[in-house]
Amino acid sequence: MCEFIVRMRAVGLAEDHQCELPLTQAELGDALGISTVHVNRTLMELRGEGLIKLQGAKLTVLDWDRLKTVGEFDPTYLHIKPQAAA
Repeated sequence: MCEFIVRMRAVGLAEDHQCELPLTQAELGDALGISTVHVNRTLMELRGEGLIKLQGAKLTVLDWDRLKTVGEFDPTYLHIKPQAAA
C-alpha cells in the first residue's frame, strides 16, 4: 500500500495519503502473487489496526508512519523525488 501511494503521488494521482485503488482483491492478489484469501485477511488486519480505510475503490492511509513501519517500507529504492515519497 505504501509503494502504491508513493507511485500514485509521483504521477499526480494521489493527494496526501489518499488515492483511487481500482483493483479487486483477486487482481491485487494476482499482482502480488498471493491468494485472494490472504489479500482479504491482510486488508482486514490493516483496517482493524486503523492503518487504512477502503471505501469502494478509494484507499486512504490513516496512519502513514505506522503503515511504513509495519510494512518495513523504505521508499529510497523507488528513486522518486523526496516530496512524493514523504
